[in-house]
Amino acid sequence: MLMHDVHSTSVDSIGYDPATKEMHVAWKSGKTSVYSDVPEHVATSAVTAWSPGKYLREIVQSNHPHRYK
Repeated sequence: MLMHDVHSTSVDSIGYDPATKEMHVAWKSGKTSVYSDVPEHVATSAVTAWSPGKYLREIVQSNHPHRYK
């Protein structure tokens, strides 16, 4: 899976696996989160968002199951 670097104070990079519908988020803290059942357009929007961290907090975290990798 290709991880895309993003311009953010909290997020390092974001990747998406269309086969599993999982979005991987590498945080600046060193942790990696995996969000399940994410539509591809949501992952694409996270990568291109003006504020990826804010987009993740407002759109992704409250709507998709999460685990740390």
